[in-house]
Amino acid sequence: MIHTVSLNQNHEFRRVYAKGRSAATPLVVLYCRKNGTARSRYGITVGSKIGKAVVRNRIRRRLREIYRLHEAALPAGWDIVAVARTRAVEASYAELEKYFLRAAARLGLLSEEADKT
Repeated sequence: MIHTVSLNQNHEFRRVYAKGRSAATPLVVLYCRKNGTARSRYGITVGSKIGKAVVRNRIRRRLREIYRLHEAALPAGWDIVAVARTRAVEASYAELEKYFLRAAARLGLLSEEADKT
């Protein structure tokens, strides 16, 4: 990833949830907060209610790849957390990508032109 490191610590996730902004779609909820550095940090949350480990890891891999492909269009200096919803299990990669980009555009992280691609 170009300018991104992973969010690892629980307190970092909690800070983004508590003090950040959010945008919800049927498949994914995005939380974001400025972190005051030149690097972005990205975290993914997939709850155990979604399914067994194989299913959760597939969703995690898809969300990580969607972020990686669109990272250049996202601004640096943000903490971003993607939370998968239950309906993400049945969704195709294209649907998951569409809703991820829609949520990012709602938060002002992505321009409207990039949302339409």
